[in-house]
Amino acid sequence: MHIFHNAEELTKALCPDIPVLLHRPHAARRAARYFLDQFPGKSLYAVKANPAPELLQLLWDEGVTHYDVASIEEVRLVRALLPDAVICFMHPIKSKQMIAEAYNDHSVRIFSLDTIEELEKIQQATDRANDLTLCIRIKVASEFAEISLASKFGIEVDESISLLQRSRQVAEQLGICFHVGSQAMTPLAYVNALERVRSAIVEASVTIDIVNVGGGFPSIYPDMEPPSLNHYFSAIDRTFEDLPISYSAELWCEPGRALSAEYNSLIVKVEQRRGSDLYINDGAYGTLFDAAHIGWRFPVRLIGCDTKSGIEYSFYGPTCDDMDHMAGPFILPENIKSGDYIEIGMIGAYGSAMRTKFNGYAAIEGHIVSDEPMDSLYSGENLDRSDRENILSFPGA
Repeated sequence: MHIFHNAEELTKALCPDIPVLLHRPHAARRAARYFLDQFPGKSLYAVKANPAPELLQLLWDEGVTHYDVASIEEVRLVRALLPDAVICFMHPIKSKQMIAEAYNDHSVRIFSLDTIEELEKIQQATDRANDLTLCIRIKVASEFAEISLASKFGIEVDESISLLQRSRQVAEQLGICFHVGSQAMTPLAYVNALERVRSAIVEASVTIDIVNVGGGFPSIYPDMEPPSLNHYFSAIDRTFEDLPISYSAELWCEPGRALSAEYNSLIVKVEQRRGSDLYINDGAYGTLFDAAHIGWRFPVRLIGCDTKSGIEYSFYGPTCDDMDHMAGPFILPENIKSGDYIEIGMIGAYGSAMRTKFNGYAAIEGHIVSDEPMDSLYSGENLDRSDRENILSFPGA
């Protein structure tokens, strides 16, 4: 595959008529190395964020050995691509057939659950195996996250006692896990959640082998500039060390967005302009699902134009559906016109993973570029930014 320097070089050479996904392997490698070097425990990649085989292989090559999956299809994908990977089936509700296939055919030994019913299902599907690692998912708040994940899964701490005790009796290793929500904007989210872990351990009086703080680690977007990840890691480490656990207990995390966001950006073509509305060739049913359905603002730039000033635009995607609308606002030059190309950055997390074939608009190209992503938490001042409000950090840690 030819490697272009940047989006401008690519559009001049190819004049693409369909959307183009730009891959930046160096950005994903940098993110992986940061987590592997700096997080005070084990990092599991959350496959749902971006299941691209090239990315999975890249992360493995950098040293990521554990993969958080949420479906049997993800189990099959990871096992086929990475035969020696440790697969962690972290969806709390699974069918017996999925559990049995994961255990018997793909050597999965790590499962998440949040009910007695799921515990019984796992035992039945694995023929009451004695080599299971069971991670009990407790409910925590998502108040510090941009996207809440607090309502669907997780058992309340005061209801978790019998589940922890029963799981301890059958598990080779017992863990507690949680998810603070996507794009958590302060380390306090993890500190508060770990205090709930403390309560669960004390009330159940069980020995815990693994504490998994889940995902939620942020990336950087317009109007969403989180503190540096080292502040998250320091806060988690100090709180974890103070839990009533054995010296051999392991600390895990499940970054998805934080490892994949900078891996991709997207080139779209302006098919028509109507005032401040730009009609582009990708949208809500393609790579821009989050921009449409949850109002996510991605960084944008007009390719071939250096100015960062401009006016506010919204986007319409290529399908016939009024819902194919990305309100933004997206700041682009005033003179943008039909035929121009726009680069939309930080699209690696949940971008290509959410694409559909609605109205037949599924075609997309992919090319590698060597320039830097539009922004990064892994370079420059972002490596040690601590000047945001409402942040719990531990300077000097």
